[in-house]
Amino acid sequence: MFSLVIRSYRQSFAGLTPQIWWLSLVLLINRSGTMVAPFLTMYLTQHLHYSLTEAGIVNGMLGLGAIAGALIGGKLTDKYGHVWIQLVALFGGGILFILLGYTMHFGWICFVTFVLSLVNDAFRPANSTAIAAYSAPENRTRSYSLNRLAINIGWAFGATLGGILAGISYKILFWVDGVTNLLAALLLWQVLFRNRAPEYKEEKATATVFSGSPWKDMVYMRFIFIVTLFASCFMLMFRILPVYYKEELHISEAIIGAVMGLNGVIIAFIEMIMVSKLEGKRSHLAYIRVGLYLGAISFLALLLPLPAVLLSILVMVIFTFSEILALPFMNSFWIGRTGAGNRGAYAAVYTLSWSAAQIAGPFLGALVVDHFSYTALWIGGFLLSALCGVGVYWLQLKRSPAA
Repeated sequence: MFSLVIRSYRQSFAGLTPQIWWLSLVLLINRSGTMVAPFLTMYLTQHLHYSLTEAGIVNGMLGLGAIAGALIGGKLTDKYGHVWIQLVALFGGGILFILLGYTMHFGWICFVTFVLSLVNDAFRPANSTAIAAYSAPENRTRSYSLNRLAINIGWAFGATLGGILAGISYKILFWVDGVTNLLAALLLWQVLFRNRAPEYKEEKATATVFSGSPWKDMVYMRFIFIVTLFASCFMLMFRILPVYYKEELHISEAIIGAVMGLNGVIIAFIEMIMVSKLEGKRSHLAYIRVGLYLGAISFLALLLPLPAVLLSILVMVIFTFSEILALPFMNSFWIGRTGAGNRGAYAAVYTLSWSAAQIAGPFLGALVVDHFSYTALWIGGFLLSALCGVGVYWLQLKRSPAA
């Protein structure tokens, strides 16, 4: 049985190009140093003694910078190429992280945070474009899954180590975050730029490929609207739900952290195998739709009268499988609608939808809780996620290109 699992895991990674592995290693190094963002509010309030409201403004700068970075990064990627933009973003982000650690005035903190977020998030559309450039069309979903695996492992390691280092010195967090950015930039320079890694030749244009602006692709814009709504619900699971577990269900921080970490563990062991088995069997939208319905069920499960810890584990398991089915195939869907000349622009719009959700989801979720209740929020998350699934089904019925 164990050997069968190992064989399935190996097969799920077969056929991916060396460049995809290198890109994933770059992301793993980069995300292993992701320590500032999870502890930024604590740093501002406890170390610099700013108010919670002021810390909220700084976090808002992170969101605004992410939106600007997505748009600018996508445009520059199509103009100058994904390698240059990734290099500039990683190198610039590294310098800015270190600089932010020495910035004490509130106005300058807001400014540096905004610029840092802009530069950092310009990396995302360039990286998404690079994955498409170095993967065969039949392997793209698995390539994105490997990319997500690297992000999840790096994030888990970085957040854990960041908690330890924060107890020693917050300044170390900024240095580690900055240095890992610089190390990732050096690796990227070596393996993709200096060696001039070959890209896959662009497949012949078909009805699935749009040569113009993503803003004029109405099917894609409807898809992005659905993604933004679901991403807003997605953010509730990692921003509002932990507070609910602590305040309402009285679960300890240690158990909450372990339950949140379960998400990354399941993704690490299951996602690549599942995607390799499913890729090419049905349309991308079919898998996305099932994932969105599972997301709706995870919100509904929060209303079950179960013991608190058991409930939290059940919800995370359902939600993680929702994520595994939806997110990799979302990437494959939008990539399938692009050509070499507009892939960065499409990636930027997709990144923009998640950046906007990062702001809207937690903010609107907090408003619902403050004015109504957590129960109202979970019912709202269920209805909205289910509605997103219906929207994807409608896109399937329209039999759109690349569906």
